[in-house]
Amino acid sequence: MKFTEDHEWLEADGNIITVGITEHAATQLGDVVYVELPEVETQVSKGDEIVVIESVKAASDIIAPLDGEIVEVNDALADKPALVNEDAMGAAWFFKIKIDDLDALDEYISEEEYKDLIGE
Repeated sequence: MKFTEDHEWLEADGNIITVGITEHAATQLGDVVYVELPEVETQVSKGDEIVVIESVKAASDIIAPLDGEIVEVNDALADKPALVNEDAMGAAWFFKIKIDDLDALDEYISEEEYKDLIGE
């Protein structure tokens, strides 16, 4: 598992990368009340804003960590956005993206480095 400095986690299964936000990010957001997911088959570029998360505290975006194609979204979040607060690192993944360049993951940090970043 890799992490971004924007508090996203990335888990690779071959060239399919599952993306979600960390428990730290979910805690900072507060109670999540709405999640807008991208469309399957959407081509995204690294840096594109592709998910909108609204909480009682603020609205936030998830940016695409990699270039690729959205191949699956977690429809459960549309019906139960609070799942983000309940299981941010598991059942509350946002989307899966198919990438061509697995080496692109190398620029992201390890769990230990992420914990240092957030002061854990």
